[in-house]
Amino acid sequence: MKRLAGPAITACVVALLPLLFPDNYYVTVVGVTAMIHVILAVALNLFMGYAGQISLGHAAFFGIGAYTTAILTTRYGVNPWPAMAAGLVITGAVAAAISRPILRLKGHYLAMATLGFGIIVHIFLVQADSITGGPDGLSGIPPLGMAGHLLDTDMEWYWTMGALMVLTITFSLNLARSRVGRALFAIHGSEVAAQTMGIDTPRLKSQVFVISALITALTGSLFAHQQAFVSPDSFGFFFSIELVTMVVLGGMGSTFGAVTGAVILSFLPELLTVFEDYQVMIYGAILMAIMIFLPKGLFVAVADLVESRLAREEG
Repeated sequence: MKRLAGPAITACVVALLPLLFPDNYYVTVVGVTAMIHVILAVALNLFMGYAGQISLGHAAFFGIGAYTTAILTTRYGVNPWPAMAAGLVITGAVAAAISRPILRLKGHYLAMATLGFGIIVHIFLVQADSITGGPDGLSGIPPLGMAGHLLDTDMEWYWTMGALMVLTITFSLNLARSRVGRALFAIHGSEVAAQTMGIDTPRLKSQVFVISALITALTGSLFAHQQAFVSPDSFGFFFSIELVTMVVLGGMGSTFGAVTGAVILSFLPELLTVFEDYQVMIYGAILMAIMIFLPKGLFVAVADLVESRLAREEG
């Protein structure tokens, strides 16, 4: 039961927010964006936080999933569900093909390799205008149908993305407590020591890379149908950096750390709009302060503080 506590609390929050704040912009619009960011951050945390690797090109998988379903549905009239499945197949094949050579690298070499991959995908989305629409993107992406009903309102997308978010968090928590999860944390601690214990580190790193990419691509496909429009700007280098910032800000290796970082970076810009010209400066100052005074990440630091206080009280 303890294992399900986190997802259960998350599900309750998702269910209660529309009841407490009906027709609220921050719930129905920003909330959906925050949920998408949460899913992406949790997926990246599997690779960065659990396995201790670095990726500066994860937005590319987000873009592959989004553009695959967008191209197939708008240009070839394919039903959205097979189009989304095709996006997963293509993403899985690309991730598996590049994982072994890229993951032989370590540290800043790995960061540069993933950065290069992300830039290649972004350039393709911009230059292949006969396929992708170029810088102008693709519009007219049809709504996603579910049980004979089209998802075409903010509230319906809120429930859809909320359900996927809870499932992603549940999967991440269960993976962390599994044998595979413990092996990934061992790789994070010391890859040499993990190999000494008999862990097939290349295979595990490749698998978690592909799993993370598939979750990201699925979210990209849903994003395309939710927005009904995609453009290369949504899948560039800066979005990859934003995803990394979400994971680090909340606390690497913690599922709810990734959730915390994603929620903060989703809502904070909206809340700071009242400061107008000073918005970016205050935003940067807040992020700097968190990383300077809470280097383990906001969620992890608070969790450690609560745990130490409880231990003192019990002692």
